[in-house]
Amino acid sequence: MNDINTPEIADTVRWLERAVIGLNLCPFAKAPHVKGLIHCVVSEAKGLEGLRDELIEQLQALAAAPADERETVLLIIPQMLQDFLAFNDFLDEADAVLQELDMEGEFQVASFHPQFQFADTEPDDVGNFTNRSPYPTLHLIREESIDRAVEAFPEAEMIYETNIATMEKLGAQGWKALDVGPHD
Repeated sequence: MNDINTPEIADTVRWLERAVIGLNLCPFAKAPHVKGLIHCVVSEAKGLEGLRDELIEQLQALAAAPADERETVLLIIPQMLQDFLAFNDFLDEADAVLQELDMEGEFQVASFHPQFQFADTEPDDVGNFTNRSPYPTLHLIREESIDRAVEAFPEAEMIYETNIATMEKLGAQGWKALDVGPHD
């Protein structure tokens, strides 16, 4: 990972360890984290074009690195896209970048955001917290890693339902107690 001393990376790693891995929201995250294969990068972009360029750079770097050195990338965006709808709109651009680079089928871009909201839910629905991160974050994932993980976890389609049940049991106060938001 990048310099763990940056507040954004420290916050993201705390969220990864306490929520994503700690609550087992993603059963595939622990192994690459323990092996040091999750690369965290803090975006310095001030505009959408700059963010697009950083996304391209990170996808190319991920493609150039062997999976046993860098399996996945968390591109943390602390200075932009604080509005969830604007962030969600940028995901179309991320998909266009994958097409442009001819990387569809090789990589996916997953999304996490402090105000993440699934369609047809209320903003305070605890199920939304499964995808809430301290900062807007693009998760760049190798398709082959997903395939291997699904092979090892045959009921992968049940993860979403299990996560919702976990969050309902935890509740908003339990989530708050995890202390996985940004710190100053």
